Amino acid sequence: MRYNKIRKMDIADGPGVRVSIFFQGCTFNCKNCFNPNTHDFNGGEEFTDEVIEEVLNLCDKEFIKGLSILGGEPMHPFNIKGTIKLAKAFKERFPNKTIWSWTGFLMENIIDKEVLNYLDVLVDGQFVDELRNPSLKWAGSDNQRVINVQETLRRGEVVLYTGEEKSVYNDEKVAYAH
Repeated sequence: MRYNKIRKMDIADGPGVRVSIFFQGCTFNCKNCFNPNTHDFNGGEEFTDEVIEEVLNLCDKEFIKGLSILGGEPMHPFNIKGTIKLAKAFKERFPNKTIWSWTGFLMENIIDKEVLNYLDVLVDGQFVDELRNPSLKWAGSDNQRVINVQETLRRGEVVLYTGEEKSVYNDEKVAYAH
């Protein structure tokens, strides 16, 4: 498995200042994808345990609110095990920080549901250029859902992220800065 790049301070892919990793490889090839250089599974750099440690070290700053996992396609069968490994290591080290991820798959069709145990928010569904909507905060097209994953797992039905949620980790209300 491979990754395309790591952003040390990202303010576009989730609330607050975050660390973002873009995995390499995607078979969706959505028309006018914002990141087509991540489609080739042979591009980028090798994703190793050292890369996981680098990402975790970057996240170990108080002002970093969480980790964003994008692509390419982090939920692709070639990438899902690495996505799970990174997400699990992140949550073990930073249980009070959030993980956001973007995927072209619908949440219901992700092949390894273990990853959902670690995600706080999932933006799912392929980008559809004909449904492009620049007014959306976290998605690119109207068909995409921004899902509160932990609440969805608790209720057994899809719960959309509203921007003001109960914390997954305690009973305090958390208002995410947009």
